[in-house]
Amino acid sequence: MADSERLDRDSALDRVEQLIETVDADPMPVPVREIWVYGDVALGLDPIERLDIYLKKDIRLRGDSETAEAYHEKHGVKGIGQSVSAEWAEQFPEYVRANDNGHAAPEKCLAAHLLGGNEPIHLEVCNASFDENVTQRLRGALARESYEQILDPRGVCLWVDGQWDDDLLGKLRGGELPFPTLSGALEQMGVDSETAEAAAERVSRYRTEQTGATVRGDVI
Repeated sequence: MADSERLDRDSALDRVEQLIETVDADPMPVPVREIWVYGDVALGLDPIERLDIYLKKDIRLRGDSETAEAYHEKHGVKGIGQSVSAEWAEQFPEYVRANDNGHAAPEKCLAAHLLGGNEPIHLEVCNASFDENVTQRLRGALARESYEQILDPRGVCLWVDGQWDDDLLGKLRGGELPFPTLSGALEQMGVDSETAEAAAERVSRYRTEQTGATVRGDVI
């Protein structure tokens, strides 16, 4: 990755704060409950190649079928008023995104609202907590030997239901949080050392291949 595509540490953390402020201030397509950072920015690296952010969000279980049908007829996107807030879609129509089946995709809507397309930022969106998703993803990646799908477990929670953790944010800015290497973190989770080294190398290689803003959504 070229130096021009990297983020210096202070700029990366400023960007995280800006994202949290947006979640605080704006309606969201789905309720956001937690905001984490993980990977390079949590480790104190400077500059960082990619800024990794994790959002825990709610799944909307109740919806308005009439609103969803009306929106679909007018705009061609399903699920507005069901999986994604109709009020949000009305206020921010430019951020509405659908999956390949034409259904509103909460993670893509969040990414469109919160990220610029060319920013070196990866957004993970899931209904489960960070730690739970880390465990789930590790289990699946090991079973399939698809190590690039591992979610880096070295994360820091900065915001929960409107409450900032100013102490942790200050420690992040000071590079004061001690974390092991990725292979070491995986070993702490029970992965044997040889597999942990191979997995860490695969994750690193996969990350260097990514460009611009990216998003992944999971449901557990």
